[in-house]
Amino acid sequence: MGKTILIVDDDPAQRRLLQAAVERNGFHTRTADNGAHAVEAVDKHADIDVVLLDLVMPGMSGQEALKEIRQRRGDLPCIVLTASGGIDTVVQAMQAGACDFFVKPASPERIMVSIRNALEMSNLKTEVVRLKKRVSGQLSFDDMVANAPVMAPVVRMGKRAAASNIPVLITGESGVGKELLARAIQGASERAGKPFVTVNCGAIPENLVESILFGHAKGSFTGATDNHAGKFVEANGGTLFLDEVGELPLDMQVKLLRVLQEGEVDPVGAKRPVKVDVRIISATNKDLARLVADGRFREDLFYRLNVFPIEAPPLRQRKEDIPTLVARFIARFNAEEGRTVRGASEATMQMLYDFDWPGNVRQLENSVFRAVILCEGELLQPEDFPQISGLKPLVAANDALPMGVPTPANDHVVQVLASVMAQASDAPAPLSVFDSEGHLRALEQVERDLIGLAIDHYAGHMSEVARRLGIGRSTLYRKLREYGLEERVAAEG
Repeated sequence: MGKTILIVDDDPAQRRLLQAAVERNGFHTRTADNGAHAVEAVDKHADIDVVLLDLVMPGMSGQEALKEIRQRRGDLPCIVLTASGGIDTVVQAMQAGACDFFVKPASPERIMVSIRNALEMSNLKTEVVRLKKRVSGQLSFDDMVANAPVMAPVVRMGKRAAASNIPVLITGESGVGKELLARAIQGASERAGKPFVTVNCGAIPENLVESILFGHAKGSFTGATDNHAGKFVEANGGTLFLDEVGELPLDMQVKLLRVLQEGEVDPVGAKRPVKVDVRIISATNKDLARLVADGRFREDLFYRLNVFPIEAPPLRQRKEDIPTLVARFIARFNAEEGRTVRGASEATMQMLYDFDWPGNVRQLENSVFRAVILCEGELLQPEDFPQISGLKPLVAANDALPMGVPTPANDHVVQVLASVMAQASDAPAPLSVFDSEGHLRALEQVERDLIGLAIDHYAGHMSEVARRLGIGRSTLYRKLREYGLEERVAAEG
């Protein structure tokens, strides 16, 4: 998880001093004693994240090495070191691509500030590049985290699918990254750079499915004040990704089958069909064959979509990818939220590795997002993942939430929850406001658990429970009836 810094200096004493300063702050290091060896190290080791480069060295100078490194890895931040801070030297280094410089000898604090600034800027640039590629439909398989052995056949099949316009059906549990795989298939195909339109078939109101997919003409129904192209026309020339395709109503399945067979759509209320050239990639977390047997999915449409099936494995089968995924999520959320988290501690990584991740990559992503916000140091700790570790987060009851953390509408309940949790040190487990997939639980669920905890903690003394919760006794007794907690009160009494 730690970042690796390449230290290049012909002076052994300077190399040792720099190496000690960098490693003391938790980074890994590699060293080189001249420019040529530095270039070789960059070629050989892809894990180098920052280069500290002395400008004055025998043989290949630092300036020459800098140009060579930038040609090989233009995204690699280089910080130049010089014994003389002449303006000409600095200008030449910056023109050659250096991101910062300092004059030797420099304090360890100055060195670390420069390294961290370089890493932050690199993260920002990486996220900008990835965002541009996503928007432009040019994400590739290189942008996927797929180092686990179980992912090798997935990538291989995806690349084969990209070589043609064959319909692809991606199966797998919710949250495994089916859309990312679909985007990679498009990015590796001849349709790269063309529209990539996503439709969540399970999120469209049933009475609007036809209009959203195929479009409608102005005046075709009440509220149709303008012509609407529809998703198929939007994706013309590119790819249409039908997520959760198993949720489509049966009558829409018939119309979808016709579009796939004829290559044209019939907008609602239009006088003539519209030709479309669309590559179909569909995805589902359900067993479509079982739905066909149950009569809930058309057999002919199933065979039309299931021409080239690819199964995306769950995260529990590809745990080798967890460190890389965590590093990528930390980098992204650092860039988005202005945080400076460097990575995760060894104990945290072991905990994440041991967890089964029922919500797969999406759950890991949400968990890391929250942990980055909660983190009070430079490394994510187990207590930053309370829904996994069972430990209380380091946000005290009276502390303000970190900037950027969204709060529920009824934040009084959350404040009381934090207070009770802080006092109930003998409780078997802390209450969580998050579910197993990292989303906020419904307010009613949290409130019910909070009232139950308060009853246990104050031994059924309802006056004290009401006072501590900040509600009237009549309101408390009404909620006891709503949540079925009367027997719990009787037991405590």
